[in-house]
Amino acid sequence: MKQREIAVFGGAHIDRRGRIRGVTAPGASNPGSWFEEAGGGGFNAARNLARLGHRVRMISPRGGDAAGEMVAAAAAAAGVIDCAFTFLDRKTPSYTAILENDGNLVIALADMDLYQLFSPRRLQQRAMREILAASDLVLMDANLPEETLAALVSLASSDGRLVAGIAVSPAKVTRFRKCLSGLNFLFMNEPEARALTETDAGQPENWPPLLREAGLAGGVVTRGGGAAVAFDREEACLVLPPALPALADVTGAGDALASGFLTARLSGLDLGRCLRHGIAAANITLRSPSAVSEEMSASNLEQALALVPAPQMLS
Repeated sequence: MKQREIAVFGGAHIDRRGRIRGVTAPGASNPGSWFEEAGGGGFNAARNLARLGHRVRMISPRGGDAAGEMVAAAAAAAGVIDCAFTFLDRKTPSYTAILENDGNLVIALADMDLYQLFSPRRLQQRAMREILAASDLVLMDANLPEETLAALVSLASSDGRLVAGIAVSPAKVTRFRKCLSGLNFLFMNEPEARALTETDAGQPENWPPLLREAGLAGGVVTRGGGAAVAFDREEACLVLPPALPALADVTGAGDALASGFLTARLSGLDLGRCLRHGIAAANITLRSPSAVSEEMSASNLEQALALVPAPQMLS
């Protein structure tokens, strides 16, 4: 698989996840365990893309603290080129989640105020312009301010490069509304798609026309263990993820799906094969307790692909 130049803009912070051992008791103390690692939608995708053989730069604000050092170490370990700009007097953003015993999310808290300091003016710096000019793919997540996303899409959507976004959450995906037409693909789950369109598709095959009507040229909508739907300007398809015996952790699965899908797209594969690659990458991550699996590689992705069923093309 040919190595591509990729620039990722967005969240690179600390993920803290508590996992409940037994049945979840709302409003009460629950026994469990605590886990901490580097994370962020953009950063998870960047590390997966690097493990899949690409040359990846991560551009994100960071605090001058121990958490920031942990993020830098994780970038180095994954082979990501770290292009952070550091605010020495600020703390690195964090995401704190509580998971049920089966790995599904109960509730999460995002402390992301530092990302608001990533203004559009930073994109005018010579180093940023050079990174954009050299990239085959520009990927961003909705941790960035709305005006920064719009400016980034405007700058990136030229010269035939691929431009994509990761929704991050229902509360943040609406930051993409002003720049949907400049994205080749937006990756989201059903709650995020509902927030973006302010409607419920009912059936997964209804998402492509609804999202096209909202101004999006292409996208992927995931539904947990249900069928995922992908579309571009010409076609749409469904793929049902293979059943897994157990979930280690759902964190990072959507970011991995975006990485597998975009890797296939950069190789010129059709929509159905791209979605199958995305689901295969997500399944590798779902078997790992970490948001980015150490098992992610081009060879393991090909093996995981054998378990993913053929796509169902939609009219």
